[in-house]
Amino acid sequence: MTTTPRPAIFVLGPTAGGKTELSIELAHRLPGGGECCCADSMQVYRGMDIGTAKPTDSEQAAAPHHLLDLVDPGDSFSVDDWLGRARTCVSNIQAENKWPILVGGTNLYIQAFLGGFMEGPEPDESLRAQLAEIEPGELRSELERVDPAAAERIHPNDRRRTVRAIEVFRLTGRPISEMQVQWAKADANMDVLIIGLNWPVDVINGRINSRVGRMMESGFLDEVQHLHEAGSFGVQSREALGYKQLLEHLEGGCSQEEAVEQIKILSRRFAKQQRTWLRRFQYLWVGHWIDAAGKTTETIANEALAFINSNHAAPPS
Repeated sequence: MTTTPRPAIFVLGPTAGGKTELSIELAHRLPGGGECCCADSMQVYRGMDIGTAKPTDSEQAAAPHHLLDLVDPGDSFSVDDWLGRARTCVSNIQAENKWPILVGGTNLYIQAFLGGFMEGPEPDESLRAQLAEIEPGELRSELERVDPAAAERIHPNDRRRTVRAIEVFRLTGRPISEMQVQWAKADANMDVLIIGLNWPVDVINGRINSRVGRMMESGFLDEVQHLHEAGSFGVQSREALGYKQLLEHLEGGCSQEEAVEQIKILSRRFAKQQRTWLRRFQYLWVGHWIDAAGKTTETIANEALAFINSNHAAPPS
């Protein structure tokens, strides 16, 4: 008897936002178990461990991890290289009747896996305020009328995506399903669920600063120096955030303190870019966005599992 493959679950959020911890918790608690597929353009390099926040040995022992340590730092590695391996990895996990959990990571990798990025209109807050006053049944009827293809894909209880689909139609006169045709062609049969982690700016910036400090205490400079002295870095890998700044220090361009401060600044800037990208992303796939500040990983996982269960009510056994 053939069973429907379990959905691919994406765990998304800004750097230092707790994605690794959540993915491991989900891998343990999802029925049948899950396996983590890392979507990070620098974690593919062997030996670049501390500065890429690669899952530690104990974390990798806690749940199966894939797509790490694929090539040496001197090798080039493209999004297409990752994509081919990622699709195979997901298919293999699903063939074992387990849950693939893709942990991002690198926005370009996520975008490529999902088949592209729809250029839709920006959110219209005044229109959303109007739609917020409409009863769910009436909203659903409008969606079925203006975009029956989207209505087939959007769960009746998913008000966020229902509102977004109606908003797009009212603003452009075009169904959102038509605008998503590139994705539909790329992954017509893909069942995807998104778990996103939201953090207040001041909180995530504090977490980033603390993590950079822990990286330095854990031997990040020694890691970079060892790779540098061995001539291991290639054109791509030496540009990785953190590695580039410490290489500049080792090559006499700045002090260690200046390098560390730059890593913190650029990491906070990177997190801001991620948040901007994720805001655009939220309305395009079935997803649940969790305000993570002040919550334990277990509590966040409880919210994520409730969403997964409600959108995948009858998982294969």
